[in-house]
Amino acid sequence: MKRIVVLLVGLLIIGAALGLGAWQTGRWNPFGDTADGKDAKKVASKDGKAGKGNRPATVVRTAPVVVQPMPVVIDVVGTIESEHVVAVRPQVSGLLTQVMVKEGDRVKAGQVLFRIDSRSFDASVNQAKAAVARDQANLELARANERRLKPLLDRDFITRAEYETVVANVAALEAQVASNKAQLEQVQVQLDYTFIRATIDGRLGALSVRAGNLVSASTGSTSVPLVTINRTNPVLVSFNVAQEALPAVRRFQQSGELTVQVLREQGQEVLAQGKLVFVDNTVNAQTGTIIMKARLDNDKETLWPGQFVAVRMVLTTEPEAVVIPEAAVQPGQQGSFVYVFQPGEGDAPGRARVQPIRIDRQLGDRVVVATGLKGGELVITEVPPGLAPGAPVRLPSKGDGKGAAKKGEAKGGEPGAAPAGEAAKAGKAADGSGAPRKAEQSK
Repeated sequence: MKRIVVLLVGLLIIGAALGLGAWQTGRWNPFGDTADGKDAKKVASKDGKAGKGNRPATVVRTAPVVVQPMPVVIDVVGTIESEHVVAVRPQVSGLLTQVMVKEGDRVKAGQVLFRIDSRSFDASVNQAKAAVARDQANLELARANERRLKPLLDRDFITRAEYETVVANVAALEAQVASNKAQLEQVQVQLDYTFIRATIDGRLGALSVRAGNLVSASTGSTSVPLVTINRTNPVLVSFNVAQEALPAVRRFQQSGELTVQVLREQGQEVLAQGKLVFVDNTVNAQTGTIIMKARLDNDKETLWPGQFVAVRMVLTTEPEAVVIPEAAVQPGQQGSFVYVFQPGEGDAPGRARVQPIRIDRQLGDRVVVATGLKGGELVITEVPPGLAPGAPVRLPSKGDGKGAAKKGEAKGGEPGAAPAGEAAKAGKAADGSGAPRKAEQSK
């Protein structure tokens, strides 16, 4: 008997639970449709939110398809190079007594950079000068003897052999004087080498030695230079171009000089502009690219040798290119496409039409369309999630902006959020102590 009672009570509990669940979900209404329920259905149907085949129009943002001149370019990555690099090395050996510049200084051609102890070279110069003076005096004496003996030879007071000996002595002394002058010139050059000068205008690199070090003359490739000078204006930009683009480059190069621009790495700002000056005579067989160089003005030293930069070579300008924003392009399985805004008739909303396109090239945030668009259309730039082809869409109105502004007044930008003052009041305890309430209390 007790088992039967327990079984009946369990069945009643299960039935009550099922009935309560059905009533809460709206699947079972024992009271039937009320007047309020019917009115709610009518309102929903009227607004198009629950009516059959009546979807609300989605607000979208659009941009016009424009036809404008656009350059045909090749975008690659390049490296800035100095047009002229000089490794400064000593030409004579000695003790480095002075370093007359600092690392990173700008120098002019002929400016003294270092000085080497010149005392031994000064002595050599003085010795050479003395030798020249001695031989010059002997030469003058020999010439005087020649002038005295010439009349005696004419009167046959001396033999011709005696006279010719004097003449030969004069010639020998003249050669000796010339040799000593050359020796003097050489030691003067050696003395001048103790002043190490800049041979070009440019900027110094890091110094490898300091004053007090012994330096030696060496022209080998393994010797470390005292300093390196890089010419920073103008500079060269070197970049590699795919071999497939070489015919186009040569074709447009025949019609005039090609412009090369250096852009900022993360933007479209032109840092420098110049002309293409070099195309290598060999294609790299391993990479399939060819080296090209352009000369750029660098008055403000915006570019630095060794710097990686974005390079844009302008081949020509297309006068009537169809251009759209990059944000409007959507990827698809069959290729790229855009949503075109198709206006409705009268008060009817517009429609989102799918238009396949073929992209020719992209410059920054603008895309040049080869086929699919003609110009004048409106493309949707901010595609809402779940936008389907043919879906009703409309352009933003003034009312949409006001509504968004009102929602933005709420704290945190969330719809329905309480103002900051009211939230602060609600966060205080009932006793006015200012302590924040617990989550359960705020609820």
